[in-house]
Amino acid sequence: MSRIRSERRRIVLGILFVIFLSQIVLYAILPENNKTTPKTIMNNESCVTPYCFKAAKYLIEGIDETVDPCEDFYQFVCGKLIKNNRTPHDSTTLDLLQTKLDDNIVDILTLSSTNDTNEPKAIINARNLYHSCINEQHIEDEGIDPILSLINNEFGGWPIIQRSWDNSTFDLLNLLFKLQKYSNNNIIFSIGTSINDKNSTEYILKISAGDLGLGQREDYMNESKIIVAYQRYMFDLASLLSNDTYTIKQDVNDMYKLEKELAKCYRTTGEQQQRSNARIRTTVGKLRHQLHRSFDFTDYLTSAYASANVTLMDSDIVIIEDIDYLYGVSSIIEQVSPRILQNYAIWRFMMHIIDKLPKRFQNIKDNFDHVFRETTTEQARPVICGSFVNDIMGFAVSKLYITKYFDDNARNQTFEMIANIRKAFIDMLEDSTWMDTMSKTKAIEKALVIDEQIGYPDYLASDNVTELEIQYADYVFNSSLINNYLKLLQIKAKEEFQLLRKHVDRKAWGSLIPTEVNAFYSVFKNQITILTGILQKPFFDRDAPKYLNYGSIGAVIGHEITHGFDDSGRQYDKDGNKIPWWREETIAKFIGRKACIVDQYSNFTVPNLNINANGDKTQNEDIADNIGLRVAFYAYQKSIQANPNADKRLPGLSKYSPTQMFFINYAHTQCAKMTDAYARDGVESDVHSLGQFRVNGPTSNFVEFDRAFNCKPGQGNSRVNKCTVW
Repeated sequence: MSRIRSERRRIVLGILFVIFLSQIVLYAILPENNKTTPKTIMNNESCVTPYCFKAAKYLIEGIDETVDPCEDFYQFVCGKLIKNNRTPHDSTTLDLLQTKLDDNIVDILTLSSTNDTNEPKAIINARNLYHSCINEQHIEDEGIDPILSLINNEFGGWPIIQRSWDNSTFDLLNLLFKLQKYSNNNIIFSIGTSINDKNSTEYILKISAGDLGLGQREDYMNESKIIVAYQRYMFDLASLLSNDTYTIKQDVNDMYKLEKELAKCYRTTGEQQQRSNARIRTTVGKLRHQLHRSFDFTDYLTSAYASANVTLMDSDIVIIEDIDYLYGVSSIIEQVSPRILQNYAIWRFMMHIIDKLPKRFQNIKDNFDHVFRETTTEQARPVICGSFVNDIMGFAVSKLYITKYFDDNARNQTFEMIANIRKAFIDMLEDSTWMDTMSKTKAIEKALVIDEQIGYPDYLASDNVTELEIQYADYVFNSSLINNYLKLLQIKAKEEFQLLRKHVDRKAWGSLIPTEVNAFYSVFKNQITILTGILQKPFFDRDAPKYLNYGSIGAVIGHEITHGFDDSGRQYDKDGNKIPWWREETIAKFIGRKACIVDQYSNFTVPNLNINANGDKTQNEDIADNIGLRVAFYAYQKSIQANPNADKRLPGLSKYSPTQMFFINYAHTQCAKMTDAYARDGVESDVHSLGQFRVNGPTSNFVEFDRAFNCKPGQGNSRVNKCTVW
């Protein structure tokens, strides 16, 4: 025992000696104007817990002290990390957290199920699905025959690989209906179930634009290497199934021309936001008159829902998201030959399933992704399969994950933080001088009743697995990945359609998978959800100083709360109904204040690309970033008033105050090194700003940041005229 105590003393003395040396080194290298007296540096303020050492390490690896934080705070916090990171295509903080989570999911799914196990059937089948995915030899042996059989016998064939194709029985409505029974196939048109924005307790029908193979309208507007790679993708896939390359080349050209014409009917995110009143509200009984086209949308909806044993009534409400798109696309397809339409529809189906086929087919997709996403490395098969199972059976996976990896204290601490941040947000509303009294009162009422879902639904931590088993009763799998996947697609389509006759439980968890690195706000439920996957460092740790947690997950919580009051959220009342609840003069003032944010972000320039960000498109996320940072900061200040010296400083970073560390950890969560293609895609398609703008925008608008780093308005990271929506 004396030997053990002696060893412990040596370890403690060693740690203290390292801290001692680190402070001396730091003092020696500090610029003269930043130095404090040795007594201040050498006092007993350093946190020596294992977590503090880890946090200090990841922050020190990012901070570039050659950059003035008042000039470019993002480069100051992230500069060294960006310079030293060699994997730019997968290096955002969220990506790195997701990688860690993916590895953990592989770990918990790798264990084989046995017949005598006590595990719930849902978990057994999640493991079965995973093992069918990683068994590449079985995938090779099974080949492509199950898919070709489905295409030929149910979908009417694929002309591009058939020498003779009979178009006499072609019926586009019937083809799309059959494809719609396999979920994830929003080809040309999209139909589904949505919460009623006028009565958030019920579901309604929705018709909207389908998706595009390349994702964005802009991708089709210029002949680029992506377009060449996309057409090659089509050609190579068909060539694996047919030797008639001349016919394939012509068919590929025709399919691409059709999709390019369809793309012209799409609207960008910014255009959709500016046309918020473009949606039309009607009923099933009036739909045929409302959409008087050769393509019968009434029959399409009726047939699709009938396939899930749901009978539509004339009184069922239908939302048409963009009638101009539907008219435009309907006119196009009326003039296209059956062969081209059949080829295109099956091509889009094949795009969805190609990564479940033998390796030679997956390689074709990988070749396209190398150009489209500029990827140079591929994920390991177990990670791919773990992510796939998590997407499909996430609640079964989450039950395993929270048992092995999640500390339930994280939930309790997060609930406490939410209460503090909500209070700070309400204080901010009360202090606003531009809202009329009635609008302010209703805004406060809305903030008070925001529902909060943290980590995971309660039933996952219970020994009672009844709810989990009911949820996945149809999810029974064998060793065939392709058959398992086709079964899954049909299950998901059926679930989507059957949702129509269910009641909306506004306090229930919903469909968000806990094992994802993310957080959400639902306007229909007035609910924030903080998922288990994001409750890990650098966003959260139970042993972290408060300034780290509030600067990271605290800002995320504030961000999600703010979404209830951004330009979209402000249109929904406390019950999630889209009805007017602000006076016109308050709306006008809000629009004027948000214009400052839009202009600020529209003037941000993306390095290397010489293109500007799109402040119109990102405005809601930018507003949430700005307010989220502020309310998290005010909540942090309140939380330490009773014990201001409780949070010790990080080893190696003692020269930075807790307030400065709050902002540093906030910025660290947005650190990212990315390729030019990744950055361009983010500007064109993401409603979030790029990481550097998510850091420098909010901090430049916040006077407390200026105080913390002694910045003068007019410096690069400090606006003279600060944008404050609230």
